Amino acid sequence: MATTIRDVARVASVSIGTVSRALKNQPGLSETTRERVVEVARQLGYDSAQLRTRIRRVTFLLHRQHNNFAVSPFFSHVLNGFEEACRERRLVPSVLTAGPTHDLAQQMRLHSPDAVAVAGFIEPELLALLHSMNRPVILIDLRAPGFRSVNVDNARGAALAMQHLFAAGRKRVAFIGGSQAHHSIAQRALGYRRAYFEAGLLFDPTLELTTQPGKEADQAAADAMTRLIALARDQSTALPDAVFAYNDAAALAAMRVCIAHGLRVPEDIAFVGFDDIPAAAQSTPPLTSVTVDKEALGRRGVELLLDTDQSHDCPDILVPVHLIPRASSAIKQTVTMTTT
Repeated sequence: MATTIRDVARVASVSIGTVSRALKNQPGLSETTRERVVEVARQLGYDSAQLRTRIRRVTFLLHRQHNNFAVSPFFSHVLNGFEEACRERRLVPSVLTAGPTHDLAQQMRLHSPDAVAVAGFIEPELLALLHSMNRPVILIDLRAPGFRSVNVDNARGAALAMQHLFAAGRKRVAFIGGSQAHHSIAQRALGYRRAYFEAGLLFDPTLELTTQPGKEADQAAADAMTRLIALARDQSTALPDAVFAYNDAAALAAMRVCIAHGLRVPEDIAFVGFDDIPAAAQSTPPLTSVTVDKEALGRRGVELLLDTDQSHDCPDILVPVHLIPRASSAIKQTVTMTTT
């Protein structure tokens, strides 16, 4: 016969309510009591999945590196969609930012969520901690084994960007990317390389740059573009005739560097970004970008949290993308000289 919550309460000499709070990691208990109950449950082989909690409180967990919405507005739109979906379903949302130096377990107890939506990159050790808390967890703009997730169709977006640039006559397309520990960036880099193969074009690995860690994203992208220009001039090789950047902020920073070096956009070098933030359409020239319904990421995350059908094997829901062509990637003009 399977171990019940009453068995755990009897052996641990506590009430059933105390067992429930301990296994759900809810507040109101001392750490000594919590640890004792968890250990008794483990020894008795109690399946904590039997504790079905009606989801009412949901925490939107964001890494500290993403919480500057002014600099990185992508997640502010995701959060808007998340909060809107919570209101429609009478859920109580909260927002928590955390990093590897923070006591996430303590913060989770203070928020006391019934479920958690993790948005963007987060360290594997923090994911493991969340997994151990025995409550529904979904990932937004992130993918990890054992978790259900909602993601942008990043590879498709990269393919659209590259196909657009190839069709515009660009053949030496550089890629400015960030850390590939980020699922979305890794997928965009993969789509960039795959596009060369599918187009039957020779891929030059020197055109793929990763921004340096530890710097502000704008400055890191500007430095990467500066390195590209310096490399071409030092080696007397051709500059790239286009840049596909992993997000719009990086593309805009790189574009400013090119203009400062006297390069014309798009005549000398074209640019395509990703995410279609408001600044993309307002730049000079306006930036071509891969757009995604960012609010839909947040809404779909809430829907996935409320989906109690766990029979499917950790599905990865993909939100579709579209390319928005603008002046930064106009068709490359060729001039034909004639004699009379």
